[in-house]
Amino acid sequence: MYGLWHDLKFGVRTLAKSPGFTAVAILTLALGIGANTAIFSVVNTVLIKALPFPDPDRMIMFATVYPQGFNISVSDTKFNELRTRTDAFQDISAYRFGVMNLTGDSDPEQVRFGQVSADFFHLFGAPITQGRAFTPDEDRPNGGRVILISDGFWKRRLGGDLRVIGKIISLGGESYEIIGVVGPKFDLQRFDPVPDVWLPFPLNPKSKERATYFVAAGRLKPGVTMAIAAVPMKLATDEYQRRFPDDTDGWGPGASFAVKPLREIYLGDIRPSLRILVVAVVVVLLIACANVANLQLVRATSKQREVAIRMALGSTPGRIVRQLLTESLLLSLAGGVLGFLFGIVGIRALLAINPGNIPRVGLDGGLVTADWRVVFFTVAVSVLTGLLFGLFPALQVSRVDLSSTLKEGGARSGSGVRQNRIRSVLVISELALAVILLVGSSLLIRTFIALRNLNPGYETHNVLTISMSLSGPRFEKTANVTQLMRNGLDRIRALPGVASVGAACFTPLEGGYGLTFLIAGRPIEGFSQGIMGWITIWPGYFEALKIPIKRGRAFTDADNMGSAPVVIINETMARKFWPQSDPLNDQLTLG
Repeated sequence: MYGLWHDLKFGVRTLAKSPGFTAVAILTLALGIGANTAIFSVVNTVLIKALPFPDPDRMIMFATVYPQGFNISVSDTKFNELRTRTDAFQDISAYRFGVMNLTGDSDPEQVRFGQVSADFFHLFGAPITQGRAFTPDEDRPNGGRVILISDGFWKRRLGGDLRVIGKIISLGGESYEIIGVVGPKFDLQRFDPVPDVWLPFPLNPKSKERATYFVAAGRLKPGVTMAIAAVPMKLATDEYQRRFPDDTDGWGPGASFAVKPLREIYLGDIRPSLRILVVAVVVVLLIACANVANLQLVRATSKQREVAIRMALGSTPGRIVRQLLTESLLLSLAGGVLGFLFGIVGIRALLAINPGNIPRVGLDGGLVTADWRVVFFTVAVSVLTGLLFGLFPALQVSRVDLSSTLKEGGARSGSGVRQNRIRSVLVISELALAVILLVGSSLLIRTFIALRNLNPGYETHNVLTISMSLSGPRFEKTANVTQLMRNGLDRIRALPGVASVGAACFTPLEGGYGLTFLIAGRPIEGFSQGIMGWITIWPGYFEALKIPIKRGRAFTDADNMGSAPVVIINETMARKFWPQSDPLNDQLTLG
């Protein structure tokens, strides 16, 4: 211990005598270590840390698997079939998210809701700080108008009233009784923004509804593996196809029920992006190490006479190497401390430019945090970095020729063939790594610029959007919704400066629904010829977004409930299914 303490004190004094070198070396290392810390923080949160739910490794989501991929959306009939498989799963829950209008005496507001079945809160470990969760009776049709509210909604809209249980609020024109408050630590941001209110999901166990509009999750029972769970999924597939042979919701050859680990659904396609970032920051760190190692070699030329004198007085090469490595470790640890701070700042910067596929991370106390793993990683990288850039210079200096060095007073200390060779290798390595990083970055930047300049096929300049949610008995009839839309669009169209106005259930690239389809007169493969994405739109949609109609016409007010049904397809579908013919001469059957 005394020898180590002596090396540390000597190393600090030595580095203090060269403040310029020390500052440059520490800053160089801090940048490399900081970049690695920032990226590892994201990797740690996304790939390493367990999901913040009870028994996350046993949590699964139900899916329908097709030869082309899988879909996690389910229907009433599919969910009812799946939740009968209680021999392999528990806490099977249905849930979906959306928006509703908060009405009543206070200022109206559009709030986010979560509609969930009774087992949802137990499955995801949601803390109920006041009141209770839903009961199985409330999970059935006509089970009662009750809701839970989030902690944030409770404090923001209800002033944190301690007598909130039993109060009535109005949502979508309907009155609901508050029965509980969900705690603030319920971390659902990984999947969706945290809802303000929670409603029961009263699914009818005898429903024949086959539209897919929600998702279902559950937990494997203890001792049940994914391989074991595949057996009841196969039975569920056979039973469902026997009961609903006419279901055209993608049930072609090879389609079946399956379960997917919740983590797999959560990660999505984030792994490739993180791999690219990891490789990039490792290259940056290697460049920093090569740079500092070169500085160390140059600096070592002035220390060869000192080392020769110490060895002449009895110091061993091992003792010299230990002292020089101690100095390197001091530099790297100092760079690690500063790099850790840079990494925290880098996390914020990374999240600010989040491309959208890092699941639900935000700047407001987001999910990416510096826990003990990140601290351990930073320390380990700092130590490894110190050894990496300090070893070659230390070994080189410890092999000094005592006779020539003492005679020539260090005049030739920097001109040795071996030293020049090592320095040349380091310089070449730096340049090679820098070129690799530069080429990769240039390609990514070029791709980014190309995507930014890509014409999406619609206009975004001076286009404004407004979203609304329709609920309650008034809007259960199509005619009432149609009348509301017509009146609203007419009033907007009459505003000064409005050139055109339209409506749709989704904005471009936001998503859509899926339906199977049949082309009249063509042979059927399975139950359909394919699956298409579709959205419903109002006349004026194409004009408002300046989406060109290449052939045929756009919708008009004459295309209503009393007219012949019509559909507009995109060029991709036309090229795929009508490569040599005219789609305007055919008819489609949807769903």
